[in-house]
Parts: sequence; structure tokens; C-alpha cells
Amino acid sequence: MPKKTIFDDNLIEHFNFLVEGGHDIIRLDKFLMTRLANKSRNRIQQCIINGNVFCNNNKQTKSNYKVKPNDEISIRFEYEPLDKSIIPENIPLDIVYDDDDVIVVNKKPGMVVHPSFGHYSGTLVHALLFRYNDLNKLDNQERPGLVHRIDKNTSGLLVVARNADSLTNLSAQFYNHSTERKYIALVWGVLKQDKGTIEANIGRNLKNRKIMDVFKGDERGKRSLTHYRVIERFSYVTLIECQLETGRTHQIRVHMKHIGHPLFNDNEYGGDKILKGTRFSKYTQFIKNCFKILPRQALHAKSLGFTHPKNNRKMHFDSDLPQDFEELIKKWRIYSNSNLFAN
Repeated sequence: MPKKTIFDDNLIEHFNFLVEGGHDIIRLDKFLMTRLANKSRNRIQQCIINGNVFCNNNKQTKSNYKVKPNDEISIRFEYEPLDKSIIPENIPLDIVYDDDDVIVVNKKPGMVVHPSFGHYSGTLVHALLFRYNDLNKLDNQERPGLVHRIDKNTSGLLVVARNADSLTNLSAQFYNHSTERKYIALVWGVLKQDKGTIEANIGRNLKNRKIMDVFKGDERGKRSLTHYRVIERFSYVTLIECQLETGRTHQIRVHMKHIGHPLFNDNEYGGDKILKGTRFSKYTQFIKNCFKILPRQALHAKSLGFTHPKNNRKMHFDSDLPQDFEELIKKWRIYSNSNLFAN
């Protein structure tokens, strides 16, 4: 993982890398492209030409420099400061519960949780700030009140703190894994066991920083633990419930891929193609129709439990599956029961 520093005064964005022992010898520009997925090839090469890339503290100006194991690589980008001011937006929200200390919201699929590069409007934070003025008093204005998040294309429950004391309390609960979070997922394949536990370290993929990966041993990634149980079995997919003991980025998606059962229609982890089933054209069309019904990974944060930060009361919330997910399950159930396209 690169060490990143932003120098606001000098408008410089600085990344440092230590090349792993045993790493293949590779061109400098290609090495940097694998480590900086959100930077274009042209921008990386221009940095090299401008003398803003260093290897072992020596300036490198040629893209074909061969990076070797244990090299220390640094690159500096001109940094355009982002306007961090957020203008509240009147966006409809499904508020499950709120009081003076917490908000529980059922996020719709397709909504980004907080502003980031490429997502400067229309986020959950924009909508929350419009409805709850007191969130403006919290220090982190990019992520006011957020103690956890779910992916853009994952639907379901989130808890948001409305004041600093609640934020500290809830953050501690998530850090200590004392919250309860259950998800519903549709995965490819037939799981052999009715229930199980996946324990495998999760960290950034070494070639694509936008996705996560499983690492063996304790040298890379963070400890991650997912419990699952089968809810319903269909012909070539399985509906499961997952309970998180840890909360890593993309945890369920990565863990299920790791054991050979990617989430249905998960385009980042290989679930957006036919992984199980027949080769018949009718079945292929059936899967395409399923992808149209649910054009995202089949994952919903169904239930959430935590201790109220003010009165210590145990809180538990449950949510219905969104309509697209319900329709997908119904379609698979009909297919599985009728066995329309069996050999």
C-alpha cells in the first residue's frame, strides 16, 4: 500500500512505494499504473517527463526505467484543491428512525454515501445535511456523522451520529465489533455447507487499487471475519445471509469470491457473467434478463443492531429487500421450481 501525503501549501500530491521483494522487474510507467488505478497513463508519464518521479531518491525521467525489488519509488502530482464545501440537496430519503442522537436510514441502491472524486453531488451526505442542520456542527464536513458506509450499489441500513458524543460512542462500537450487521446476498453456485465462517485477511489489490483482495498469512491486509448461512437454494445460485464480525471494504464481496461463490452480477469481482448453469441459449437469455432486473451486485444490508449512545438501550432495525432484489429472487425461484431450461 502506498504512503500518501497531501501538501496543501505546495499543491502537491505525493505517493511513496516500497517495491516488494520478489517483485518482477517492470517498466517504471507500468509499475505506477498498477499502483495508481485512478491516475491516467498520460498523467503518470507526464510526471516522469517533468522529473517528478524518484527512485531511491534519484530523479527518473524515462518511462522505461526498470523497477526492481526493494526499490523506493515516489511520485508527485500537481494537486488541484477540491472545494470541500457541500451544498445540501433535497433528495428523498427512507428514514427508518431518528432522534436527537442518531439517524437510521435505509439507503437506496445507486446512491453514493459521501462525496468523493467523481461524486460531488447527489450523495447520502448531501441529502442528510438538507434534512438535519445539526450535522453541520460536526468537524468532518465531508463525512459528517458517518461511522460506517456501504457501497454505492449495495442497498440497506446505515446509522449516522447527530452529535460529537454519539459519533465517538458509535465509532467505538464499530471498532470493538459490538454492533450486529446482517446482509442478504445472492451468490453463484451451490454452497456445500448450510453455514460457515470465512476468515481471511483483506487488503487493497496490488494491481488495481479500486478493488480488494484476500491475502494469506498476516503480512498483508487486515483480519476479516464473515459468518454465512444458507437461506434458500436455487438451481445455480444460492440465497444467503451474511453476518459481519469485522467491517472491511467490500468484505462480503471479496470473501464470497475467495471461496468460489462471487455475488450475482458483481462486475468488480467476476459475478457479472454466467459462472454456473447450462450453455443453452434460453438459459443465457434468462441470465441476461436477471442482470437487467438487478443491474448491480445482489447485496442488501438487511438488519442493524447497536447500543444507543445516550441511553444505552439496545436498538435493532430490519429492512425489506428492495424491489429489484425481490423480483430477482422470485424469478430464480420460478426457474428453479419449473426447471425450464434443464438438460
